[in-house]
Amino acid sequence: MPDPVSHTLDVPGAVLTYDVRGDLAGTERARPVLLLIGSPMGASGFPTLASYFEDRTVVTYDPRGVERSTRTDGGGELSADDHAGDLVALIETLDAGPVDVFASSGGAVNALALVARRPDLVRRVVAHEPPLAGLIADSEYALAATEDIYRTYQREGMGKAMAKFIAITSFEGEFTEEYLRQPAPDPAMFGLPSEDDGNRDDSLLGQNLRGCTSYQPDVDALGKATDQLVIAVGEESGTQLARRGGEAIAGKLGLTPVVFPSNHGGFLGDEYGGGMAGQPEAFAGTLREVLDA
Repeated sequence: MPDPVSHTLDVPGAVLTYDVRGDLAGTERARPVLLLIGSPMGASGFPTLASYFEDRTVVTYDPRGVERSTRTDGGGELSADDHAGDLVALIETLDAGPVDVFASSGGAVNALALVARRPDLVRRVVAHEPPLAGLIADSEYALAATEDIYRTYQREGMGKAMAKFIAITSFEGEFTEEYLRQPAPDPAMFGLPSEDDGNRDDSLLGQNLRGCTSYQPDVDALGKATDQLVIAVGEESGTQLARRGGEAIAGKLGLTPVVFPSNHGGFLGDEYGGGMAGQPEAFAGTLREVLDA
């Protein structure tokens, strides 16, 4: 796999940084470019997965406000449609024809917005575990829990809010009033600080949490592009929120979710330490099968 070559792209309200592994020239005549996206995960989360696609030109990017992609709009919360606009600009800049997309978590939510807006820009999109809390049966309580995380962040800072975020992402089953009333987890349980550092610009807690989880996909538009869309879920994700979000949008579109190896981060290698590693080789194998189907 060639080393990534970094580029920048000016878009309204941000300067995006993206990386290209391989040659864009002639990709439309060969195999489509493979775009790997997350949110708020940036390009740093995808080197392992990219390494299994040496036969493809692979593009990764940092969403606005994440890592190297800086915001010029003054900050604030972002929506899936904001990110979809950035993805449109990126794909058009690549000028390599319709691309294949693997999208993880919040990136999967943004990819659904992209397909609804510009299906002509993609050949196939694999949306892996979009945490669509607004679509699940217990959405009232799930959205209340995410709202509580956001308010905790604004009131008490990153440590206490992130502890609640870790708790909600690992929770199995339906959200209830009882879940909302349970004691807050101790940040120290997760190696997080209890002290408030005063910052309120975290890309997850401050910018993307509410816009991502509350997003309502355009089912009518997506229904016209189901032949381009694959909803993926992790075999180890049980009844966690992100898997349930994927199952919910698949149900609305009449699609059967494709089960991928491992969990929500099944594609990860050692990007964030061995403790978060999934099964990247097996995951990449399933992704290749889905893209080649």
